[in-house]
Amino acid sequence: MGLDTTLGNVIITGGASGLGAATAKAVARHGGTPLIIDRNDPQDGFAFARADLADTDAVDAAVRALADQCDGQLHGVFTAGGTDACGKLGDVPVKDWERVVHVNLLGTAAVIRSALPYLKTTRGRIVTCASTLGIKAVSDATAYCASKFGVIGFSRALAAELAGEVGVTTLIPGGMHTAFFDSRDEQYKPPPDAKLNQPEDVAESVVFALSQPAGCEVRELVVCASTESSWP
Repeated sequence: MGLDTTLGNVIITGGASGLGAATAKAVARHGGTPLIIDRNDPQDGFAFARADLADTDAVDAAVRALADQCDGQLHGVFTAGGTDACGKLGDVPVKDWERVVHVNLLGTAAVIRSALPYLKTTRGRIVTCASTLGIKAVSDATAYCASKFGVIGFSRALAAELAGEVGVTTLIPGGMHTAFFDSRDEQYKPPPDAKLNQPEDVAESVVFALSQPAGCEVRELVVCASTESSWP
């Protein structure tokens, strides 16, 4: 892909597991420095600040702490952190439903808002993480769809706002082989024969977006298995 290996310092939310962890490893492998924000400790010894993405003040403190570790030289942000609460609108507890929107949408905005002053200085890049359920709605996923449709709208508006200053790419991934589905009721888990992507492969797409030369924008990337049922 002709990647520029000078990725610099990249904040990754949800970097202790799943796509976030895979991306942290990919960033390191391509010469960058991952900076992790998560509720749980990462397993690879990367720089880390603990925060719940639903807590805006904690997110801001985490971004500042990680930025201080690299003298304010932030070059990228990838918002991989996310959660879900499956079920019909009337069956999902209100606080569980609202937490999905707080983490997935408001948490994405909070991280980027706090990182923007640094990214403007370095002319850095942002990759937001939406979902194929941000472009296709399904039953029993109102919270997740609302949050991910919101991430796409937020990202498109942000790209227009930051044009010429900070690059913005929206990643729209399909299902992956991660622990994301583990806590779901059986009816909401992918079937055993589901063809899902490996997070390590999707992580390379994030690195690709982060590695684009100044002035060249990859606005949106849909990355899914060839048999992905939630796309198009």
